[in-house]
Order: sequence, then C-alpha cells, then structure tokens
Amino acid sequence: MKYRTVTDRSLLVTPATGAVLLALSLAALTALCAALRIPMADALVYRAEGAAVAHGTELYGFTVTRWHLPATYPPFAAILFVPTAWLPVPVLKAAFAVGNALLLALLVRLSCRFARIAPRPAALFAATAAGLWLEPVFQTLLFGQINLALTCLVLWDLTRPPGSLGKGFGVGIAAGIKLTPALFLLYALLTGRRGEAATGAATFAGTVVFGALVLPGASADFWTRRLYETDRVGKAWIVDNQSLQGLVARLLHTPAPGVVWVGVAAVVGAAGLWTACRAGDRWGVLVTALTALLVSPISWSHHWVWCVPLLAVLVAEGRTRTAVAVAAVFAGRTLWLVPHEGDLDLHLPWWQQPLASPYALLGIVVSVQVAFRLRPGGGLVAQFPAPLGSPPQPENSAQP
Repeated sequence: MKYRTVTDRSLLVTPATGAVLLALSLAALTALCAALRIPMADALVYRAEGAAVAHGTELYGFTVTRWHLPATYPPFAAILFVPTAWLPVPVLKAAFAVGNALLLALLVRLSCRFARIAPRPAALFAATAAGLWLEPVFQTLLFGQINLALTCLVLWDLTRPPGSLGKGFGVGIAAGIKLTPALFLLYALLTGRRGEAATGAATFAGTVVFGALVLPGASADFWTRRLYETDRVGKAWIVDNQSLQGLVARLLHTPAPGVVWVGVAAVVGAAGLWTACRAGDRWGVLVTALTALLVSPISWSHHWVWCVPLLAVLVAEGRTRTAVAVAAVFAGRTLWLVPHEGDLDLHLPWWQQPLASPYALLGIVVSVQVAFRLRPGGGLVAQFPAPLGSPPQPENSAQP
C-alpha cells in the first residue's frame, strides 16, 4: 500500500509562494473582519462565563450581546474561561483571531498526520491559506468560537501512537468542555480500545467532579436542568443548524420535529457507529465525527470544522475531484443564500432544501458511501492497514 507525499511541486507552489499566499489570505480576512466590525459574540459569552466564575455570580442566569446569548457549556468549561475575563474586549478579540488562525495551521498539520501524508511547508502554508475561507472555519473566527481548539485536541489524542501514556485524555477533556466528543469514547470502546475508552471516560468524569467541587450550585443546575434545555442554545430549525434536527425541521416546515427527528437520529446514530466500527481507523474516526454532528440537537455550521481532516483523507487517497467537490460545499455558503430572516427557514420550497442543509446532507452521503465501500470487495479497510499514530510513509514505501 503506497501513501501519498504531498510536496511543493504537487501543489505548484514554492515555500515563498506558500508563505505569500498565507499572508495575503490573513490580510484579506483581517480587512474583512475590520470592515464588518465583527462582534465575536461567542467569545464575549465565554468572557461572561469566566467573569461569573471569578465573581461568584450565577452562571446560567445571564445573557450578553444584543442577541441575548446565555451560557450553554458545562461548568468545567466556564472555569477554563476565567482568564478571558481578565482581558479587555479588544485584546480578547485579537487573541481569539490570532489563536484560531494558529489553531487552523495546527489542525492542517494534524489532519495530514491523521491522513498519513507528509506535506512540506509550502503545502501547509497553501492549505492553511485556503482553509481560512471554508465556511465553518471562517465562522469560527467570526464568532470567536473554540471549535478548532476542540478538534485539534481530539485529533491530537486520536493520532497518538497506540499505547501512549494517557491516550484518551484529550478526548475526555474535549467531552468535558462540549459533550459531543464523548461519542469518540464509545467508538473506542466498540472497537476494542478499552484502555483508551476508560482513560477518556475517567477524564470526562474528572471534569464533572472538578466542576461540581468548584461550582456545586451551577453543576447541579446544568446537569439536572440546563443540559436538556436545547432551546437555550438557539432555534433548532434555522439554517445555522446543520444537524439532522435542523434538516428534518426545515423539511417538515415545523419548529418542533419531535418524534420524527428522534427516530431519524436514532437510526443514523446506530448506522453511523456500525459503519465507523468497521471502516478502519481513519474513516472510522471521520464517520464518528460526522455522526456526532448529525445526531446532536444543534450543530451550528461552525461546528463542522471536521471538514479539514475529511479533505486531508480524500487528498491522501488520491480522490482529487471528490476533494474539490467537498471543498466547494464547505466554501459555497449556500445555506446563507436561501431566505432565512425571521421564520423564512421554515417555509423553504423543496428545491431550496439541499441549499439550506448542505453539511447535514454531505455527512449522510459520506457515511453511506463509506458503508457502501464496506461491502465484500469494497476494499475500504485494506486501505488503512496501519494504526493511527504510525509515522507517515514516503511515496515509494509500501505496507503489506
């Protein structure tokens, strides 16, 4: 089995050209953000959460920004946000902008390791420059979100060599911050990595206990009440929500798809985990990530930064046309082209539905395609004989 080596020549750029492309991309993004006077609303929520912890005020009783946004993460996350309360707002925004740009570069590098390709600096520069304009990444920077940080944490942990000390710790911390990465722990358990799953579960439990010790009242409030108030996060039916619930709500023209969504999510969740457990390490991880995004009640478009490792794997397999098509979906921003002011999201005609739910539909298509390739003779598992964490192989090497 040969592994691709992505070189400067393969992308037709030199290191200097790649660096210039990245600089121009960053400059254009900075100018656009300055022109739009982006509010970075989510970063302001994190700052308010950190201030609530620092000052001992009620964590889940406030709203901030003109959109009246509340705290929605577990108490452990709020504790981690305390340092943001010490920064003036302009400094906080600058820190989030620079930090997310650096995290994108890290995610590109981790995605290459995940896909077992060995890019040179020029390729990394060019990929990072282009990645800034993928809609989920752009929205993460626009809102001052932490999606890139969580994805890097999960991907770093998953790509560590088998048997590494504390493997599973990163996934457990990510789950303690935002819950949905916990599905990777179930994936690890179902694929026989009991030690990794146990470490992650213990770490996650530790975040819950730590939050309860520091914020007992807020912890009781969150785990017994706030966790189940999904409407606190936002309206599930708006185009921003690219989960199955958003897709079903818009298809049925109802703000509360109820039992229909629960049934669809249960089927997709079970089928996704079944596929992931049989697909080999890389596609198994990707299908797990897509399944988590699909079955979550709310998966805002900026949660779909898993498009970066997805593209890396497609490039590694030599599926250039598919990679271009997938990149076009994540760069096309079709969900913002359909009418979505007020409740117009609920009245879209049938032909606008695919435009309103591009990521959810793509997640379903990718998962089905992976399942299809698992049929006898499909050869998917044979493409990934080495475990995650093995070093990338040069182009002329082979695996049995």
